[in-house]
Amino acid sequence: MPLLLHELLQTHPFHPYIRTCNYAVRSAWHSPERRLLDYLLVYFQEGHCVFQVDGEEYDFYPGDCCLVQPGSLKVMHGVTATSTPYAHLDIFSHPLRAESFPTRAGQTDLRDYMHLMQPRLNDIEGINVPVRLNPQDPNQFSRNLIQMIACWRNPNPLRQLEAQTLASQLVTSILYDHTEIYKKSAEPIPSISWLPSYLSLHLNESITVEDMASRANLSISRFRELFRQHFGAPPHRYLLDLRIRYAKELLLNTDYSIEKIAEYCGFSDIHHFSNTFKKMEAVTPNACRKAGRSLA
Repeated sequence: MPLLLHELLQTHPFHPYIRTCNYAVRSAWHSPERRLLDYLLVYFQEGHCVFQVDGEEYDFYPGDCCLVQPGSLKVMHGVTATSTPYAHLDIFSHPLRAESFPTRAGQTDLRDYMHLMQPRLNDIEGINVPVRLNPQDPNQFSRNLIQMIACWRNPNPLRQLEAQTLASQLVTSILYDHTEIYKKSAEPIPSISWLPSYLSLHLNESITVEDMASRANLSISRFRELFRQHFGAPPHRYLLDLRIRYAKELLLNTDYSIEKIAEYCGFSDIHHFSNTFKKMEAVTPNACRKAGRSLA
């Protein structure tokens, strides 16, 4: 039975998250079959590749893009030398996100990991995203993907945040370009695509829904509705997720004090920050920092 989108979003809101990505420049190559827990997004920059996904074969050439969905069984083959920028990412939020991982070549039996598997877009009523993507603006799509990879590989926390913002834009493009229920109506819809960048640059400030609605020239009720449609979460929750994500990056990659991180991320005081962080990440900021450094 198909999943209903509004019901799924109650438990797994849209919240793209990059698990790993790279440029993958290789001579002719072959990767054994593998079943996915997350999404694999690939841009074919150079060369000729053949992917077999769930028994169907696809030839890819420069300029092509593909999306392999969770649970799919895939075999990949580089017929020639290739350059294939790619990303493993989640599209939906998951409480056990930190435990998931990109599966290894040859790993096909995922029965022990089904609790970590992302929902499939194509299991949702009204959504049917093909393996071979057909972006409305392929040049912009590929530029965003390559820029996302560059940002994600940069340890600067703001670049990491920019990478996640670009991931959200890519997922939004995929849904708009390939899904009827997301086609724009004849009435122009106000653009709020600038909001992730704006919020990222003003995390240390007090930002209200009223402020955001005013900047978007929308009523508060219309802004809330449009924001949830566009980003899959209410404005306050989305902003809080950004703040906690940035705080986590600072905890793991800088020596800033907890007080300073709370200030940088827009929390009123360290107690508010610590309580919110523990509620959302299930650990205190100090414990998160210690755990991250013990793995370094």
